[in-house]
Amino acid sequence: MGRSVGFKIVIAMMAFAANSVLCRIALKGEHIDPVTFSDLRLMSGAVVLLPLLLRREGKKQGVWSLKSGFFLMAYALCFSLAYIHLDTGTGALLLFGVVQLAMVAHGLFHGERLSFSRATGLGLAVAGMAALLLPGAKTPPLGSAVLMALSGLAWAAYTLCGKRSPNAAQATAANFILAVPFALVLSPFISQGAHFDGIGILLAVLSGAGASAGAYVLWYSLLPRLESVAASTVQLSVPCLAMLGGVTFLGESLSLRMAFSTLAVLAGILLVIKAPGQKIRQ
Repeated sequence: MGRSVGFKIVIAMMAFAANSVLCRIALKGEHIDPVTFSDLRLMSGAVVLLPLLLRREGKKQGVWSLKSGFFLMAYALCFSLAYIHLDTGTGALLLFGVVQLAMVAHGLFHGERLSFSRATGLGLAVAGMAALLLPGAKTPPLGSAVLMALSGLAWAAYTLCGKRSPNAAQATAANFILAVPFALVLSPFISQGAHFDGIGILLAVLSGAGASAGAYVLWYSLLPRLESVAASTVQLSVPCLAMLGGVTFLGESLSLRMAFSTLAVLAGILLVIKAPGQKIRQ
């Protein structure tokens, strides 16, 4: 894997973790309700990315996908609803744990090989992730856990759709634009009372226009170079980053176990992406 590709992956993962932190800050402080947060997140992302679709250059065939737009909406909405009762790191752990399982299963089903080195790395990463939920960590509420699992399934589906995207930037813009009406139609049926203040709006816009829009364009541009197993495994770094963000911005505890778990996850990721025979194109 080239240095530029690795650097882009790091940036994308940091942005994914930032989404967890921003959402948790907004909801924990009761600055905004989760449905309004999701709607503003998607709308601000659509506004920022709209100029990409208005450019005359570039082919626009194949960038519009109702399926991708729906998956993006489902991910964002379930994500926010789940974070009402989940800590930052626990939510990210559940989200990307489900993403990991779904994408690995998809990759193996479609013939991707799981060599000894990659299996070892995958096992190490999953073990490090699981260690974060050993006795001593808060057990997440069942309803919130289910919602975050659904968010993970939606993100896995969205990611897999991106592997076939002909133009990462324009496809991401189209997905955000399509996700907005899906969200606005569904929101009145699931909202339990909209409320927001200036801080809540700012956090939602930062999540959508910054940590989501730009990062998703970057992620979609990387996906064609990564096999499903690798694409899912690198995302296991996000819970670790999110937990560090929770410690820094939300006062959540940092334990020795968390540090060792982070090292195990990152070591496992390194084994997977450096495994011989991996189909990562420069």
